[in-house]
Amino acid sequence: MAIYEWGVDSAENVTEDLFQCVLCNFGYPKFWGRYLVRVPGVSEGLTKQEITLIRSKGIKLLPIYNFFQEAIGYMQGREAANLAVFHARNLGIPKGTPLFANIERFFQIDHEWIQGWTEAILTSGYKSGIYNDPVTGGFSKAFCNAAKENKKIKMLNILWSAEPELEPSGPWNPPNYRPLAPHCGGRVWAWQYSRKVTQCSIDTNLANSSLVNILW
Repeated sequence: MAIYEWGVDSAENVTEDLFQCVLCNFGYPKFWGRYLVRVPGVSEGLTKQEITLIRSKGIKLLPIYNFFQEAIGYMQGREAANLAVFHARNLGIPKGTPLFANIERFFQIDHEWIQGWTEAILTSGYKSGIYNDPVTGGFSKAFCNAAKENKKIKMLNILWSAEPELEPSGPWNPPNYRPLAPHCGGRVWAWQYSRKVTQCSIDTNLANSSLVNILW
């Protein structure tokens, strides 16, 4: 029987204050999703000091790469992956850790980009992950077209679903694990089930322990 762990992600830097906010209002996260680079007006970039703080609490790090605004073309996918790997290495994140591409529902996306991203990430020694909305936008079609051309795309990618969206909760009262997947399926090992959090600047998530075990 699968075990699902509760965690959070944030566009803000993780500070002791933010950690205490999560602890007081929700509970103790098993993992924390953070963006590898700063995107003005969107996210602050992960720092080595943050990593020290997160790991000192016994919390696993889930790295996200979002320094792109569309996901079109094989070479563009490889380029995004290479940059994600560059930043992960600079921060000391070890090989074998999943790196998640952040595909927003409003992004233009094609199957070639997914192929390029996946191949370059796997070649680097990291594991390939994709945050996505399988309902709204073009991800489901692009992912399934990529999987049709190369079965390994579906087998080797870890998917982090943004659907459905529910009310926030903590580790003691999480929803039943039922994220939506692309129409062709896939390994949906994480679910961002709420982006409606008002108490702290976070989103709430559930993840399969198979993913949490390989986070850093």
